[in-house]
Amino acid sequence: MIDWASTLLHRFGWWDLFDIAIVAAMIYEVLKLIRGTRAVQMALGAGFLVAVFYVSRWGHLETVNWLIRNIVGYVVFAGIVLFQSDIRRALAHFGRTPFFSFFARPAGAEETIEQLTVAASVMASQRVGAIMAIEREIGLRNYIEGGIPLDATVTYDLLVSVFRPGAPLHDGAVIIQGDRVAAAACFLPLTVNPSVSKGFGTRHRAAIGLTEETDAVAIVVSEETGGISLALDGHIESGLGIDELRTRLRALLSPGRAAAEREERPSND
Repeated sequence: MIDWASTLLHRFGWWDLFDIAIVAAMIYEVLKLIRGTRAVQMALGAGFLVAVFYVSRWGHLETVNWLIRNIVGYVVFAGIVLFQSDIRRALAHFGRTPFFSFFARPAGAEETIEQLTVAASVMASQRVGAIMAIEREIGLRNYIEGGIPLDATVTYDLLVSVFRPGAPLHDGAVIIQGDRVAAAACFLPLTVNPSVSKGFGTRHRAAIGLTEETDAVAIVVSEETGGISLALDGHIESGLGIDELRTRLRALLSPGRAAAEREERPSND
């Protein structure tokens, strides 16, 4: 027993531990991504097929084994087609890990954040419905091409004018790239998540749907209540005040500045 344990420890090195840690982290991230989604049923079905495959080999069930070996390719292809949005969201999630964000360019500027905040404040006070999507690392070209191109500097006057009731471009969303309004009247994918509150309208569902598939940030102003909401990663924060919105946007769009402000802020101790 002692010889077996010493042999195992001798063969098991740091690279083996690193290898196991990587696989464990990948499995953990995949489980986090599929939790609460349709992919859970797909994973259970795949696990069942794998179990039946090994049982058929152990029990010499040649027909069952042949059937599983021949349909597995079609099952994989069908899974890719049926769960393409989940796969796209998973790849986007891995692309937002700290390793990749190290190479990311700084996004957002203080002036853009201020213009967005003022525009949201003005429209909220007038109960003008609006949705403003801000591109980050994942491009929104597909949605931009479906809207009306503007390529204009972000100003609150422009944003308020776009969403003014009766204006030609007030339907749909405004998409912002850096300090430019890329397009208006853009239509975004609606979320199909059954756990989303029934009280949310089309704008809120579109904001959630976009942030489920990309790392964009979406600001929503409710036409009914004048409330301001912020959508990120498929979740939405409602009832934000202007100062809260500004703080959240600084943290999301100007991480370097937010970190500097936290360091400069005096401690209460």
